[in-house]
Amino acid sequence: MRTRPVLVFDGDCGFCTSCVSFVERRLRPDCETVPWQFADLAALGVTPERAAHEALWVTPTGRVYGGARAVAKILLRSGRGWAPLGALLMLPPMRWAAHAVYRLVADNRHRLPGAAAACAAPGAPPAKVTTPGEGR
Repeated sequence: MRTRPVLVFDGDCGFCTSCVSFVERRLRPDCETVPWQFADLAALGVTPERAAHEALWVTPTGRVYGGARAVAKILLRSGRGWAPLGALLMLPPMRWAAHAVYRLVADNRHRLPGAAAACAAPGAPPAKVTTPGEGR
């Protein structure tokens, strides 16, 4: 049985990996982090489709929070000044707004810095890779 929550993220996405790296360095939540591509998803009670769709926070008891609610749980688990912000993100109407912002970012992560082709959500256009001097 796990004693700490697990943050599951897309390890193939440079944007997602950068975000998790920032969270680990700056917020230091008391949790394990694992790319979904290397996680035992069945043991976590998560499908590959859901893991590819959003970041997940899995509690030691097996409760799964996804997307903006996972972000709120990260903030709550980080303590210090971050916990009140996490609590706020769990309450309506902030929860609804956070969900909309999370989906906007997640659905467009292939356009954000650090993005790779793997960042594109199913059905999204592939990220454009530019070479130096292109577009001049």
